[in-house]
Amino acid sequence: MKERITKSSGNVFTDLGFDAGEAVVLQMRAKLMNDLRGFISASGMSQTEAAKRLGITQSRVSDLMRGKWDKFSLEMLVSLEARVGRKVTLDFAA
Repeated sequence: MKERITKSSGNVFTDLGFDAGEAVVLQMRAKLMNDLRGFISASGMSQTEAAKRLGITQSRVSDLMRGKWDKFSLEMLVSLEARVGRKVTLDFAA
């Protein structure tokens, strides 16, 4: 049996069938969550320390670290990035 390989569009959410607008938002949320998790891990902060720095509860940090993307809006993730002094930019590519 021969495997069929389909080239990615560059956005896994588009590939999964989400409409273009929703796929872009989901991709941004996934990237911001991944960046925040990496920042927290690299900093060596405990979840309690991260919660204080982010202005959220430790259980919300736990949700973030476990990748519970459905619990975080794009706006909230941008706010969290700003709270740790990180700048979020958008790249509008045609």
